Amino acid sequence: MKQRWVYVLLGGLVAGTFDIAYACTFWYLKRGVLPTRVFQSVASGLLGDASFTGGWRTAALGLVLHYCIATSMAITYYLFARRWSELWRRPLLYGPLYGVLLYGIMNYIVVPLSAANPGSRNLVWVVLSIAVHAFLIGTPCAIFARCALLAGRPTEAQISVGA
Repeated sequence: MKQRWVYVLLGGLVAGTFDIAYACTFWYLKRGVLPTRVFQSVASGLLGDASFTGGWRTAALGLVLHYCIATSMAITYYLFARRWSELWRRPLLYGPLYGVLLYGIMNYIVVPLSAANPGSRNLVWVVLSIAVHAFLIGTPCAIFARCALLAGRPTEAQISVGA
């Protein structure tokens, strides 16, 4: 059972890393925004505009919050996949759909209810963000949930020889 949770947590780590790497790269290339500022923007969901004057401490808080959110996304997929086997049997179908759902939840529910300013509506940012959520957030959550659910299960070879 312990090994299963390692996979789920790795799913959150991978999805969170892809997401934050994308955000940092995009905003650095577009406007020269440093990663510290991107991390502070995550913390602004909790602290509001005060996060931008908090230096490395609020940047660290933002990074921790970011990975907590990503991990909760991976855990949520895993918990649902335990009940609906199609979710783990077909991660390349349901992972991207989950990612698009996450994009909608984050941008139309979570951010508006937080202390953060509304996100960018730059068309390139929005289109790429939807793709990133589909393929680099939802898909890793689904793949690692599949790995978690298959961990510890006997293989067909083990079953056939009575192992």
